[in-house]
Amino acid sequence: MADAGGETPGAGEASDPAVRVLRISQLDAFELDGALEQLVWSQFSQCFQHFKPGLLTPLEPELKALLQLLLWRFTVYSHSATAGQALLGIRYHGAAASGPRRSRLLSRRQKLGLALCAVGGRWLKERSHSLLLRLPADPHAHAARRALALLTGLASAASLLNFLQFLRRGAYPTLAERLLGVRAAFSRPQGAQRDVSFHFVNRELLWHGFAEFLIFLLPLVKVWKLKASVLALFSAPHSPDHGDAFEDAGCTECGLCGEWPTLPHAIACGHVFCYYCIKGHSISDMYVTCPRCGADVSALEPLRLPVEMVDLHHD
Repeated sequence: MADAGGETPGAGEASDPAVRVLRISQLDAFELDGALEQLVWSQFSQCFQHFKPGLLTPLEPELKALLQLLLWRFTVYSHSATAGQALLGIRYHGAAASGPRRSRLLSRRQKLGLALCAVGGRWLKERSHSLLLRLPADPHAHAARRALALLTGLASAASLLNFLQFLRRGAYPTLAERLLGVRAAFSRPQGAQRDVSFHFVNRELLWHGFAEFLIFLLPLVKVWKLKASVLALFSAPHSPDHGDAFEDAGCTECGLCGEWPTLPHAIACGHVFCYYCIKGHSISDMYVTCPRCGADVSALEPLRLPVEMVDLHHD
């Protein structure tokens, strides 16, 4: 029995086989592995960016296979787990994982088989076309092409059937894993009790989904236009005759930016705006309304203030 607070024996081995790895976790591991391979290849190709263009093209399948073997050496061969699986806390185990309480690790034959199916299969798929083109135009070459096409089709059909079986059973996502008896299992024992309740996780997921929806929706909402519509419901209608409106404080403040009006212009309701503020809003929104009273911006005219001439008499 494990000591209190310590790790259980066999922490490096898989947990109870009854606790299966989720399908989405196994598929995510493949996506992470593909992203890592693309990253390694891009970094490798950047080392030759100052050389002659197309220098790596003739040997690209072989170079990719070499990099994949290098990744396999330090992931699957050393730790029985790909880089993506290590990030998700899972690893490969032998077929005995479905039987006894403690599952056994991968054998050397299974590791080499995974490398041969993964690396060799990709290399053959990328290099087969150029290899067949080098064959002379005779009946034997034509038969070889047809045989390769038939094998490729059969392999694709078998992979499709295997994937459908994986979606149903949750094990062996690839045909190579099924043939070699390799399946994914947790790298550490999974506790019987959850530290976080299901209701809390469900509530957090719903809240994050709602927050993402608000982040997408709020930029589409015109707050100032909504504010103007609400104010228009609770304010008296503004008379077009605004003889005394220009004497109020509205002439000294733009209705949009709140600053002293630059090139002040008035609209039909009598409120004053900077020319560039109201013009920019009218260009971006053809149905723009006054943010103060909700009236439509139909006429834009320069502000005209009455000027009173006063005679100054000097003694």
